[in-house]
Amino acid sequence: MTSVTLAATEAPARPARIAPLSEKDLAHIPGERGWPIVGNTLKALRDPVAHVERMHRAYGPIYRNHLLGMHGVTLLGPEANEFILFDQQRLFSSEMGWAPVLGLLFPRGLMLLDFDEHRLHRKALSVAFKSGSMKSYLAQLNRGIEERVAHWINGNSQFLFYPAIKQLTLDLAATSFIGDDADLHSEEVNRAFVEMVAAAVTPVRRPIPGTQMYRGVQGRKRIVELFSREIPRRREAGGEDIFSQLCRASYEDGSLLSTQDIVDHMSFLMMAAHDTLTSSMTSLVWFLAENPQWQDRLREEAFGLNLGRQNGGAAPLPYERLGELHLTEMAFKEAMRINPPVPSVPRRSVRPFEFGGYHFPAGTNASANPLFTHRMPELWPEPLIFDPMRFTEEASRARHKFAWIPFGGGAHMCLGLHFAYMQAKCFVYHLLTSAKVSVPAGYTPNWQMWPIPKPRDRLPVRLTPV
Repeated sequence: MTSVTLAATEAPARPARIAPLSEKDLAHIPGERGWPIVGNTLKALRDPVAHVERMHRAYGPIYRNHLLGMHGVTLLGPEANEFILFDQQRLFSSEMGWAPVLGLLFPRGLMLLDFDEHRLHRKALSVAFKSGSMKSYLAQLNRGIEERVAHWINGNSQFLFYPAIKQLTLDLAATSFIGDDADLHSEEVNRAFVEMVAAAVTPVRRPIPGTQMYRGVQGRKRIVELFSREIPRRREAGGEDIFSQLCRASYEDGSLLSTQDIVDHMSFLMMAAHDTLTSSMTSLVWFLAENPQWQDRLREEAFGLNLGRQNGGAAPLPYERLGELHLTEMAFKEAMRINPPVPSVPRRSVRPFEFGGYHFPAGTNASANPLFTHRMPELWPEPLIFDPMRFTEEASRARHKFAWIPFGGGAHMCLGLHFAYMQAKCFVYHLLTSAKVSVPAGYTPNWQMWPIPKPRDRLPVRLTPV
């Protein structure tokens, strides 16, 4: 069994809490406050693409905005992304940036920790994504995906892909992260996570009974209770899943991670591991259905591995062969370019800073916007056209390194990005060696882009056996 030892026995100091600024503090920045009380929240939720493009046309690449009850600024473009996310000067708090959105729902998840404390906890969690653990996860992914794809093909000729892949990614994340535990693989857990994610961007930010935020907070209570109850048993029984590893993690003096730390990390990892992957793989399947020539190329690449058949389906995809699925990776990247799973990345400054000719006080809520950057025509000609060839090695080297940021950047680069690539490749391999994907004639999905992109009509697809 793998164990984790943290490098410190005392929690590092957290940055001092800095209150958000008022509209008056940012009055020198071009922009607007929007409607009374709600600001531009409803406009941004309705169509975040149109909203950011309108603000850019009216005010330029740096503008003041009022969203989710907070006054702040948005900085657009790859240079702004690098300034905020790479953050060489440690100017920006991720915890204070995300707290208004996620603080009541996923407190002290890895994304809500800063600087030395973040680095300490990230080191503890990184053991879950080392090669030995990843090989174990891939074995489970192969089994789970092959069985589910076969079930889809043998079922109705047409089905709604989004809820189907959402259930699959939740099941796969649960198996990989928490092992075979019936209590933690229940509809109750699924419903709790759905309520928590939906509450993240609800306009009403307080848990008033009857509101979405209230349902999200109640969902978190159920998750905390379920995971907390299981921790003592995991500490005794062991196991290779990430939950069991965190239950055994200790500081150098032998003291274990607290129950609260374990619960917070697990709930955040489960959310991140299935909601963002659900979004990205839904986008990829839509683009492959819309572009059958690329579907054929990826199918040819998968069959080109010459792995044969097993039990009526494709043989398992070996860990050592993942790197050969170059076109599949490029297609996955292109899907995340057009529909980045995290459309906006908030931070709050812990000190004053200068950028783009403007001075910003400490406490400025500053957001990067992957969705806007990923569709900038000067970076991505014909940005809404699906073209995985944008991600050849040569093309990627020629671009600004922060022109494509679906996994964030800097110290907070997504810890599970290699897990995401592995799961996407495994899914595409089993899907396309078993079926052709199509959508109804003339169909185009209507995308809801916040908080995580998804098709409002849940993407009807048809799978035809190969």
